[in-house]
Amino acid sequence: MNLAERDHNVIWHPYTQMKTAALPIPIVRGEGALLFSEDGQTYIDAVASWWVNLHGHAHPYIAEKVTEQLQTLEHVIFAGFTHTAAVTFAERLLQILPQNQRRIFYSDNGSTAVEVAMKMAIQYWNNIGTPKRKIVAFRDSYHGDTFGAMSVSARSAFTAPFWSYLFEVAFIDVPTAGNEQETLKQLEAFAQEGDVAAFIYEPLVLGTAGMVMYTPEVLNQLLEICQKNNILTIADEVMTGFGRTGRTFATDYLQQKPDMVCLSKGLTGGTMALGVTSCSEKIYEAFLHEDKSKTLFHGHSYTANPVACAAGLASMDLLLQPETQESIQRIGQRHADFAQSIKDLPQVLEVRQQGTILAVEFEDGGTSYFSELRDTLYSFGIDNGVILRPLGNIIYVIPPYCITNEQLEQIYQTILGMQEIVTGRRHHPRPDLDMLHD
Repeated sequence: MNLAERDHNVIWHPYTQMKTAALPIPIVRGEGALLFSEDGQTYIDAVASWWVNLHGHAHPYIAEKVTEQLQTLEHVIFAGFTHTAAVTFAERLLQILPQNQRRIFYSDNGSTAVEVAMKMAIQYWNNIGTPKRKIVAFRDSYHGDTFGAMSVSARSAFTAPFWSYLFEVAFIDVPTAGNEQETLKQLEAFAQEGDVAAFIYEPLVLGTAGMVMYTPEVLNQLLEICQKNNILTIADEVMTGFGRTGRTFATDYLQQKPDMVCLSKGLTGGTMALGVTSCSEKIYEAFLHEDKSKTLFHGHSYTANPVACAAGLASMDLLLQPETQESIQRIGQRHADFAQSIKDLPQVLEVRQQGTILAVEFEDGGTSYFSELRDTLYSFGIDNGVILRPLGNIIYVIPPYCITNEQLEQIYQTILGMQEIVTGRRHHPRPDLDMLHD
C-alpha cells in the first residue's frame, strides 16, 4: 500500500470532500521552491504551501536554528515564565512593525491571532467603562475558521452551517475601483451610531475573496474615519505580512496605523505554527489594573513555543537580507510584466498584482470552490508540474522568494495554458521540466 492509500484510510483533509476527492499527492521532500513526490514527480510550489513559505522548503539556516533551540529548550509554560527566544523575537518584531505597536501577544495560528485581537478590542471598551459591541468588517473578507474569526468573515457556503452561532457584524463593501465613496459612506454611517468597537480588515489584498485589491489611499480614509470616531482598528496581516505586498507589511504603504496587527503564515517562514497579535500601548494599558477581572483571559498550551520563536527569528534574519529584498522586488517586476502581457487576452477578465501576489481572473465560471472550472485548472497545473490552487475562476501566484526566473516562467506558461482551456482551445502541452532543476 503506497502513502496516498495509507493516508486515505486514516486522514481527514481540510477543505476536502473526502468522498469525491482524488488521492492526495504524497510529498517526500522539499527544496527551495520545489516539492518532490513519492513517484518521482517534481512540482513548483507556486502558492507557497498556503502562503506560508517565504524562503523555500527545508531551508538549512532555519533548520540549523530550530535544531539548536531543540537542544536547549523545546517548550515551557508561558504564564509566569519566559525564555530568550520569545523575548528576542518580540523585540525584533516591534522593530519592523508600525512604530505605534508596543506589545506582542503570542498564539499559534492566524485564526487565533484574530480571536485575540477581537477580544482585546471588545474588552478594551469594557475595561475603560464604555462598552461597545459592534465589529465592522469587509463583506467578502476571510479572517479564519474559529468562531470569532468566522463571524467577521464573509457569510458563505463554508460558514453556512454555523450562521446562527456567529455574532452579528456590520459589513461594508470592499472599496475596489469605482466603489470607494460608497464604502466610505457605509463606514461613516456605522461610525455615527457610536457602538462600533473595532474595524478589522485585510490591508490592500483580500486573499480568499480572490486576491481582490484596493488602494492605500482609500484605506487611509477608512482608518481616518475610525480614528475620528474613536473606533479601534485591526490589520489582519496574516497573509500580507513579511514582504508579500512588496513592503515588509501592507501597513507600510499607509499614513494611518492600526491599533492592532495580526500575524501568522510567513511569521516562521512556513516552518512552524505560530501566531502573533501586536497592539499599541493604549490597548495594553487598559488591561493594567488592581482588579484582576480586567485581565485578558486568553492563552494556548503552546503559547510562545521556543522552537517556533527560533524559526521566526531565523526567518526574519533571511527576510531582512538584501538578497531577499531584491528577490521580492524581482518577483514583483516579473509579475507586473506578465500581467501586462496577458491582460488583453481572450477570456481574461482582470489581472491584479501587488508585490509578489499575482491574480488572473477569467471570465468563465465564478469565484467558488464548487466551480468545475476550478477543478479543471487545478488538475492542469498539477499535470504541468505547478501547484496552483484556483479560487474558482481566479488563478493566483504567491511564490517563495527563492523562486528562480525560470520557475516563474514555468508558472506563467502554465497560466497561459489555462487561458487556452478557458477560451476552448484545449491544447495541453507539458512544459520541459528540466528547467525546474536550474
